[in-house]
Amino acid sequence: VQLQASGGGLVQAGGSLRLSCAASGRTFSSNIMGWFRQAPGKEREFVLADSRSGGTTHYADSVKGRFFTARDNAKNTAYLQMNSLRPEDTAVYYCAADTNVLRTYPSTSPSAYDYWGQGTQVTVSS
Repeated sequence: VQLQASGGGLVQAGGSLRLSCAASGRTFSSNIMGWFRQAPGKEREFVLADSRSGGTTHYADSVKGRFFTARDNAKNTAYLQMNSLRPEDTAVYYCAADTNVLRTYPSTSPSAYDYWGQGTQVTVSS
C-alpha cells in the first residue's frame, strides 16, 4: 500500500503545475483522496480533498478557483492541477488517502488520513 507523489518543481508566479499521486492497492479505491502542503516552519495545511462516496470536493479558501483535482482510475493516479500559482503556494505537497468508508465529506485534518505519499517540492518564484 503506497502513494507516490511527483510533478513538483520551480515555476514563476502565475504559472501552472500538475502534481500526480500514483497509488497502489487499496489506497486508490479509498473513499477520500486529499492533498496537503507544508511550508518551512509551518504546520501541514489542508489544500483540497475529494470524496468518492459523497461526490464532493472540499477546497481550502486559499486555493479555491485555482487548484483542482481529478482521478484516473485506469492509471490508479490522482492529480492536483495548480493554476495561477503564487509565491505563498511554495511548499512540499503531499497526497493522502482516507480509507474510512463512512466519511462522506472530506476532513481537513491530517489525522483523518491513513496513508501518505512522500511529498514533492513546489517552489513559486515572484
